Amino acid sequence: MYTAYWGLKEKPFENTPDPKFIYYSQQHKEALVRMLYVVRENKGAALLTGEYGSGKTLLSRVLWHELQQEDRYQSVFILNPRLSGLEFIQEIIHQLSGTEAHQGKVDLFHALHKILYSNHNGGRHTVIVVDEAQAIEDKDIFEELRLLLNFQLDNAFLLTIILIGQPELKGLIVNLPQLVQRIVTRYHLKALTEEETKEYLLHRLNMAGAKKPIFSDDAYREIYLCSAGIPRRINTICDLALLVGFGNGVTAIDKKMISKVNEDLDVLDVNIPISGGEKGG
Repeated sequence: MYTAYWGLKEKPFENTPDPKFIYYSQQHKEALVRMLYVVRENKGAALLTGEYGSGKTLLSRVLWHELQQEDRYQSVFILNPRLSGLEFIQEIIHQLSGTEAHQGKVDLFHALHKILYSNHNGGRHTVIVVDEAQAIEDKDIFEELRLLLNFQLDNAFLLTIILIGQPELKGLIVNLPQLVQRIVTRYHLKALTEEETKEYLLHRLNMAGAKKPIFSDDAYREIYLCSAGIPRRINTICDLALLVGFGNGVTAIDKKMISKVNEDLDVLDVNIPISGGEKGG
């Protein structure tokens, strides 16, 4: 609607996990490197946490695209983990084999074991990514994950599990030492800094085809303060600002307009606590 007015080829601030728009801050680079390391070295499991809207799901899509470029992996993505333990295993088998699985749990594990060995013998590694894992309601799923990690050879796992979720995910698994011990790396995504916020904005505008400045210098700091450096909030504020700016016929988005848009969204909270990066090995 406003793209032509601003000289853009597409909307730059959509809240969809499009890998094309990924902005690699230092922490996003490290998070991706850690996940790729766990997969490529046939390790057991990895944990990625972050605040709501910090870019976890987008990173999972980037990981997916990276793995698709190499014919050495078969990946399962669980996007809605609110399943029973049995449904969880059935969904994994369905994504790996393309067939519905209705057997009992013992038969399901036998079938999955065959698939994993078949992949291994064919030179392929199996990867299971569970997004929004903090939403897991059936605690049996964590036990199933632990059991899945028992599928291994003498020197490598037959599958790699990557758990992605909000900070409370860490609290859900802390009392499962046998699962935690198999998590070889963990990382927590924090908010962007003020400098990174500006770089993030410029990157997305550039990817959308911007040829001239759209935001004034004072607008960048206001966006940072209003969003607390959380990418999803940045997107929401900037998308509406571009629409309002178009509607008012302005030539640039300034601090005053960002402030007004933020008031309309009722998201101003510069004191939101943001956790620091957590690194484990």
